[in-house]
Formats: sequence, structure tokens, C-alpha cells
Amino acid sequence: MNDENGWTTTPITAALVRGALDLERTERGVLPHRLPARVRRQIPDVQLAMAESQPSGVRLVFRTRATAVELDVVATKRVYVGVLPRPDGVYELLVEGRLMGRAGVSDGDTVTMDMTSGAVETRPGPMETVRFTGLPDDEKDVEIWLPHNESTQLVALRTDAPVRTPLPGDRKVWLHHGSSISHGSNAEAPTGTWPALAATLGKVELVNLGFGGGALLDPFTARTMRDTPADLISVKIGINLVNSDLMRLRAFGPAVHGFLDTIRDGHPTAPLLVVSPFYCAIHEDTPGPSAPDLRAIGEGQLRFVATGDPAETAAGKLTLTVIRDELARIVEQRAATDPNLHYLDGLALYGEADHAELPLPDNLHPDPATHRHIGERFAQLAFADGPFTTQG
Repeated sequence: MNDENGWTTTPITAALVRGALDLERTERGVLPHRLPARVRRQIPDVQLAMAESQPSGVRLVFRTRATAVELDVVATKRVYVGVLPRPDGVYELLVEGRLMGRAGVSDGDTVTMDMTSGAVETRPGPMETVRFTGLPDDEKDVEIWLPHNESTQLVALRTDAPVRTPLPGDRKVWLHHGSSISHGSNAEAPTGTWPALAATLGKVELVNLGFGGGALLDPFTARTMRDTPADLISVKIGINLVNSDLMRLRAFGPAVHGFLDTIRDGHPTAPLLVVSPFYCAIHEDTPGPSAPDLRAIGEGQLRFVATGDPAETAAGKLTLTVIRDELARIVEQRAATDPNLHYLDGLALYGEADHAELPLPDNLHPDPATHRHIGERFAQLAFADGPFTTQG
């Protein structure tokens, strides 16, 4: 639809959105989700509901001659009581894969959380507009990557030239599931999360099911992966099971088998890579749960500590060391009859030596430089030299 000023407004439909598994029509716009509606009805906690609605890896993709693009959005800002304000989410515009601009919005709906009491307060806020100008005046593929850490209702897409759906591509689809690290915690921008970086280097289309606090071997996540078209699949398992203290070793092994069985029901021969936890000093040999460091919060910082007792591993409590050993055993056992199942030790992506050089600022999550380090390592070990090679 064209207006009197020459702007074209294009409806935001699934044809223009990649990386989302559902688009929810709200009173204000379109809310991308990374879990389907039928699955969202089974989500047992607010944390996962929030994480799956944050569009990590989700982008608008279209062809146009436009030199200016506007996107009306309602962002959801998170505020933690007593902690320094979080930076605004970043929208990135790429032309033919090259970054051409970054922008953000400073207001929107606000969710205020008290880490000490668990109290949550929500305040509605205004719609704002993200603008990109000065784009090349020729036919081109445009991508707008949405903030990986802010739920974003898409209200309107406007351009100064008509928009067309993108041409069919021949890239393989990589479906990945993991924790907040895969989600992109502490990355500076949506294309700077380690899965996005690895996907760029591997020349694949990313569907990122990394959920902050939500990599818990939930059956509904496995069913979602089973039902999602994909050529390459990876699951990163471990840190959330430890820092939530969710299960013991007796339950862990069968839960991993069940998760992989379900994925295989829908993808019987696709390369499937099981990735064990990255190095995390507080949980290498100390079980969870982890908790906010109250002393750090008193100083306006967010850090985490492990509250378990290492002696409890004898009773089946999980640590990252225990999980790596068990995952390696499970994959070796299953690979005897599943030649397309592979194991990648997370320490090869980020190990103790890497931690000495690139420490985790809050003791759990990597900073932007470490996201790049992990993404480059994964691209080399999985795409260039490993089971996800896209050559031929």
C-alpha cells in the first residue's frame, strides 16, 4: 500500500520472516515466536515464555530498491532492580549480507524484575520507529535482524520503494538448540551471537532455539525440533540442567536418549551434533543451583555463584564434568547404529585456557569477544572440518 508521500507499507507475513516458528497477531502488531502456539500452552514457567518470545536469530528478509526503510515496533524492555540498566536492543540492517546500519529504540513495554524477591511488574509503553537510510539504489536483498534479547512486536514495515519476497535460496538450514549462551546473552548485537556468527561463516540459514534458562531437555522442545524442517541439527546440553539443579544423573541419561529419539523421529538421517557444556568455573565440579551474587547486586553488578556442594555428586547431582562424560558415553553408544550422530566437546569451543584469556563477566555468560571466539571455533570444527560441512 502506497501513501501520498511515496512510502510503501508492506504487511508483515511469514513470507518475509525467517528464524521464527510462529507469528502471533496481537492488538498492536505481529509478535514473532520461536516456539509454536501449541507448545507455548505447555510452557511451565515465565522465564521460558519470555525467552522464546525474544527473537534471537529472527530477521525480516526481502528484495527492494528502497534507499530508506522504517520499522514500527513495540519493544519489551527488561529492568532488574538494583542492577545497572541493560543496553537497548539492537536492530541490524544487512544488504547482500553486509552490515549497513544499526539502530534501536529507547522505550516500549517495560518488565521490572526483582532478582532477590522474584517480584515482576509490567508497564505498557509506546510504539517507536527504527529508521535506516542511505541504502544503495539498486535491487538487493535486505535483512533486518531483530534484537536477540528484546521481545519485539512488529507493527509496520515502510520503504520508499516496493518490497518483494526474496528469491529462493540454496543454503542448508541449521536448527540449533541451547541455553542463554546460544540465545546470545551479553552479545552486543543479533548478528554477534555465536550461532549467528557461525551460521554466517558456515553459509547456512539459522533457526536458533537457544532459550535463556530453557535448555532443560523439555519434551515439547524436542517435538518442535522433530517437526521443524532442517538439514543440520545441533543440541547443546548441560549448563541449564546444572544451574537449575533440575535432575540427577539417573534421570539425565534417559532424558537425553528420549530427546534424541524424538528428534530422530522427524530427522532420521540428518547430521545431528551433540555439544557438551563450555567451560564454566563455578560449575565444573560444583553442582547447582546457581544464584545471583547478592554482594555484586549491592554494587550494581550482576554475577552468579554456585550454591551446591561438590560432595553431592556422589549422590547423583550433576556438574559440567559429569555431564560431559555422560554425553560422550551416550553419543558413542548411539553412534554404533546412528552414523550421522556426532559429539563435540564444548571445551574445544571454550575451555579453561580460553577462560583465562576471555573470562565470563558474570561467571556464566560470554562477552561479545567470546561469542565471536566460540562462533569461529564452531564454524571451523562443525562446518569446515566436521559433520556439518556444506561442501558438495
